[in-house]
Amino acid sequence: MDLKIHLETPIYTEIDRYSKSKIIHFDVPGHKKNPNSPIAEAFGDRIALLDANSTKDLDVLSNPTGVISKAESLMADAYNSDYAFMLVNGSTSGVLTMIMSACGPKDKIIMPRNVHKSAVNGLIMSGAIPVFIDPGIDPEYGITNGITYNAVKEAIMENSDVKGIFLTNPTYFGTVSDLKSIVRLAHRHGIPVLVDEAHGSHFPFHPDLPDAAMSLGADMSTVSIHKTGGSLTQSSVLLVNEGLISKEKVRSIINLMQTTSASYLLLASLDLARKNLVINGNKIWGELLSVCEKAKTKIRKIPGLSVISRDDYVNGKEIYDYDDTKLVVRVNELGLTGFEVYDLFKAKYNIQLELAETYVVLAITGPGDNEDSFNLLVKAFENLSQEYYGERAPFRIPMADFFERPKTVIAPRDAFYGIKKSVPIQEASGEISGESIMIYPPGIPLVIPGERITDQIIEHYNFYVKQNCIIINDDGNTNFIKVLGE
Repeated sequence: MDLKIHLETPIYTEIDRYSKSKIIHFDVPGHKKNPNSPIAEAFGDRIALLDANSTKDLDVLSNPTGVISKAESLMADAYNSDYAFMLVNGSTSGVLTMIMSACGPKDKIIMPRNVHKSAVNGLIMSGAIPVFIDPGIDPEYGITNGITYNAVKEAIMENSDVKGIFLTNPTYFGTVSDLKSIVRLAHRHGIPVLVDEAHGSHFPFHPDLPDAAMSLGADMSTVSIHKTGGSLTQSSVLLVNEGLISKEKVRSIINLMQTTSASYLLLASLDLARKNLVINGNKIWGELLSVCEKAKTKIRKIPGLSVISRDDYVNGKEIYDYDDTKLVVRVNELGLTGFEVYDLFKAKYNIQLELAETYVVLAITGPGDNEDSFNLLVKAFENLSQEYYGERAPFRIPMADFFERPKTVIAPRDAFYGIKKSVPIQEASGEISGESIMIYPPGIPLVIPGERITDQIIEHYNFYVKQNCIIINDDGNTNFIKVLGE
């Protein structure tokens, strides 16, 4: 990789020049970069000046030929892919595009059941039929992990007509599958591999991080650079290695869903983040990995707590590799659920954690962290232990029941468009769901359209309600669920 070319920031440089050119604007946006506008007064003149519409100077995201095209080429080089497509509506749009690029109506796609809702939406929009496989389960930490080579191989053998394999790699909790072997297996059968790499945008930039999907030959991956790479929220990138899927098809599907009025603030932030990752990433992640390990060593010594580290977690079978920048801390020995700790950290220590699960909380780290923020995090865990350890019995529930995969009765698309009725969720056992219900974050559905609702699902739902989790469904009425009618 030629580092010199990555000193360039084509979009940011041009939008900066454009903002200073004193143009009289009779185009959109409506605030006209006026320093007296409410936008400028609230966010500052600089924000208003950089908020621009697509022009010949600034290029057009849906058909780039200028600075956006150059920036996308630099992004592809940074991620060792053939092509890169900048996204301004998050990795959700990237996931949708990947599935719709590989699959049409009634085509089969292999995927783990612990996918993000965006993948379920991709099934609905494409009409593809999911072949769900079970992820690995860690009953000690109460989390789902990646999927194994053997699980994928078995699914391919049973479904010779499959059109795609969709993986979440890494998982939200940092576990990584044997992607290299899975890609080789899939390609021997002519099957494209699509990777939701939303939480792995930092992987290419330090040798002690797991291998990135593009370098291992995956056909497509979506990376949320805003999550761990330092760009603005909602900015993401779709990466493509041409072969089984053409860049022209990918571009056409992106343009079905992505806005024609792209935010140059988001695009410029991707440009700046890419430059920083390429030029400074090795130093940034080297230091961050060191600080993470120090924090984990301290947390491991705190009574009632345990934390996942790569050295003691990777086993080569269920867990092929692990992202050590993730801090997954098991807290149930304190007599608390992860959901309770999540709320306590915000209320008592002013610390916003990424998410919680029944036994654990997750802290995500990134380029903006420093040793001071880590010290505050560790201190909060120490205070929590001092207050709760030994005061309550450890919190335990039958974790195996939480991970039983619901039975798919009809295709998600057919259920989504089917005739529905609303019933009280407490009375829905035996019905076929007509919507997705999920706990957010992370946004993995408890039930999706077309799956049979069971007593167990309702029991889990009641548990999440009791834990004061954010529950998302179609209309916001969490006392009811849409099920299929006659």
